[in-house]
Amino acid sequence: MIIWLNGAFGAGKTTLAAELHRRLPDAVVYNPEDVGLMLWKWLPPGGDFQHLPSWRELVVATAVSLRIHHAETLIVPMSLIRDAYRSEILGGLADAGEEVLHVFLELDAGVLRERLNARVTHPGGTWDQGARKLGMTGVDEMVAAAARQPGGTFMLRSDKLTPAELADEVMARAGLRQGHADG
Repeated sequence: MIIWLNGAFGAGKTTLAAELHRRLPDAVVYNPEDVGLMLWKWLPPGGDFQHLPSWRELVVATAVSLRIHHAETLIVPMSLIRDAYRSEILGGLADAGEEVLHVFLELDAGVLRERLNARVTHPGGTWDQGARKLGMTGVDEMVAAAARQPGGTFMLRSDKLTPAELADEVMARAGLRQGHADG
């Protein structure tokens, strides 16, 4: 199974992925941002790598390969806010025969802004300012994206549940037991 954690920058995807991985140590946490960073080694970096068709294609191929060869459960924390990109990637995984639990972490815009303002990942650096600015410009779009998620999406409120409670809900929905990634 592939557990795709979707939602806004600051919604709690990385935190939830870490909690799920703690409970499912045999699972692989796959961050598609790394595919974008790899592409930027060969292509001029800039903008959102989600716009690159090669990124979307490689995200699917890498997820399928990791799931087949390395883990029964793959945990993927990655925002897919553009409907067409989400459909292309999740559809590609389904077409490859993968079982995908698409989780969308929903939260109030005010809470999201507070989280983004409080976020510090690189103390003293300019990265935090740039990431915060990028996150803030998309807050309304990210919050609105919750209403556009496809049927079957498991919607969870990351502003109402703790990371442990979110993980409990995902584990139950996926039919997984702690310590076992094979259901």
